[in-house]
Amino acid sequence: MSLKFELGSCVRATSKFSECTKCEDICPVDTISFINNIPSFTPSACIDCGACVSICPSDAFSLREFSFIEFFFAFIESKDSVISANENIPSLALLSVENLISLANVKENIVINLSQVEILKDYIISNINEANFILSSYSSREIIISYENSKKVEDEEVSSRREFLSNLSIKEGIKHKAKFDEKVVEDELKTFDIDLSNISKIKDKNITDSRKVLLTTLKRVEKPSSYEILPQEEVSFISQKYIDDSCTNCQICYRVCPTGALSSDAKFSIINFDAVLCIKCHLCHDVCEPNSIKLQNGFEISEFFEPRKRALITFNIKRCNECGNNFTYFEGEQICPRCKIEEEESITLHQNAKNFNF
Repeated sequence: MSLKFELGSCVRATSKFSECTKCEDICPVDTISFINNIPSFTPSACIDCGACVSICPSDAFSLREFSFIEFFFAFIESKDSVISANENIPSLALLSVENLISLANVKENIVINLSQVEILKDYIISNINEANFILSSYSSREIIISYENSKKVEDEEVSSRREFLSNLSIKEGIKHKAKFDEKVVEDELKTFDIDLSNISKIKDKNITDSRKVLLTTLKRVEKPSSYEILPQEEVSFISQKYIDDSCTNCQICYRVCPTGALSSDAKFSIINFDAVLCIKCHLCHDVCEPNSIKLQNGFEISEFFEPRKRALITFNIKRCNECGNNFTYFEGEQICPRCKIEEEESITLHQNAKNFNF
């Protein structure tokens, strides 16, 4: 397997003001860094742990030959209820909180076997704990953590010793030489640049595959008799927001929102918010100059079962008396900001001309 990066999906490619550093922060071998605001990495240094894949809010990272959607359907159709690294998944760090909840929504008594986990154990356990916390708000299901070695693991240890001896052949040596040559290429730092081929991708509003699976599984879950409100700091992948009166209706927040969770109407007279589309990437907060967008203190579980688009703020839109264009009117003279600037510049030029006796 090898790490893939889709530049068009990364929130840092959407705006230079993005402060997202989740992939860099979680990488256990420190191969991910930022060059010109965009993630870069050295393929040969990557250990395919998958942590950047699961922690990325916009699914910009992935591992070749692994798809959560394929794994999801294969697992729920199987009789096995245990998920174990190197048995039915390359790495347990690949599973995000959303992924774990989706699996538990459709299959009972899931066991996560940590016996073969050597790195990122705290991260994996944290994801499981968060998933269980959210599951407890509407279900009695719980993901179980196990540390027991399976017989399959013991058999594989014997098999790996035999494989090592067989690899001493000349034929295998040739194969390893080819792999070595590939590694030389992978030792080079892989960087990414924004160009015409990915600009359209950046502008697209797409819901992530992880969110699609979660919303699909929630339809199979019985609605709770009452809905809880969870502390927003305990929920990492979704949020609810509000906007205070300092908002200037600059339109940037919903233009850069990667999923369309924030939106407006044809006249730009409102900012709507659809919580189930929010991936908590924080981009709207990062680009908001007056810091008008805030996180609600709690996340309402009702959004999982009865999602609704909420109006966060509305604006008074009027036609400018000078240019005739619509603008956000607050108070005073009915003139748009652009015309007001031009008017002030004209007054300044006229005053300067008088001062110089022109």
